[in-house]
Amino acid sequence: MKRATQTESCEECGGRLRTTENEVICEECGLVVGEDSIDRGPEWRTLENGDSRRRTGAPLERSRHDRGLSTRIGFGAGAEVTGKRQRQLVRMRRQHNRARFSSKAERNKAYGFTEIRRLVSSLSLPTPVREQSCALFESAQHEDLLCGRSLEGFSAATVYATCRVQSIARTMDEVVTQARANKSELKAAYNALNRELGLPVGPISPVEYLPRYTSELELQADIESRAREYATWLRERGRIGGKNPSGVAAACLYRAAYDHGVDVTQTEVAELANVSRMTIRSTATELKQYG
Repeated sequence: MKRATQTESCEECGGRLRTTENEVICEECGLVVGEDSIDRGPEWRTLENGDSRRRTGAPLERSRHDRGLSTRIGFGAGAEVTGKRQRQLVRMRRQHNRARFSSKAERNKAYGFTEIRRLVSSLSLPTPVREQSCALFESAQHEDLLCGRSLEGFSAATVYATCRVQSIARTMDEVVTQARANKSELKAAYNALNRELGLPVGPISPVEYLPRYTSELELQADIESRAREYATWLRERGRIGGKNPSGVAAACLYRAAYDHGVDVTQTEVAELANVSRMTIRSTATELKQYG
């Protein structure tokens, strides 16, 4: 059947045509004017050794220093190779691995991207965070911000900065716990990124911490909803300026649990948010004025 275009009209009623994924349909009478059943997706079929997906390779990824376009001399699963040919393949594989990077900068980028992938996985962050962190690391390298600074610190700083930009509730201490850099290295790298690249970062709302804290304390959804009301009330009255948003979220959750008669101590929420009990107590006291 001939495939119709958008400018053609229906043969039966002259109505307007609408193109779906593989059909052209009349919007008036529903007549299928044209169809295209070609599968335009990846083709996995091979004519030997059954079906195999090794023909297409991995997709392009921003988090790889070469976007995944480089080749590798793999070990494979084909016929056994012995003797002189096997020794030759071992030498070729070793030389190929040494020649993967054309410069020290490219090697540093590959190492930084690997560290970012590990951090994102350890912190259970989404894939867009990984991709944007790698792009931020590459921008920092292009601006010569890595000179004299730790690669591990910059990798951790890009992940933390991306979380700040995307308003994902992760504290600096949480990133440092999983990173291979200390807090001072992360701070120095983050300050350089923020100063030289002008990151659009702002304060994270305490509301962003509530779902994770509620899950870790095994509290009910109605307690989280009440804590969300408390956090919104504090923000609208400008009472969270200069305060640790993580501590404010923990205090709201503590007060909400108290209202519902759930036994949650100040020590538990303070340790969860990595703040002092005084921070929890002072914010919970303010919440007595709610309503």
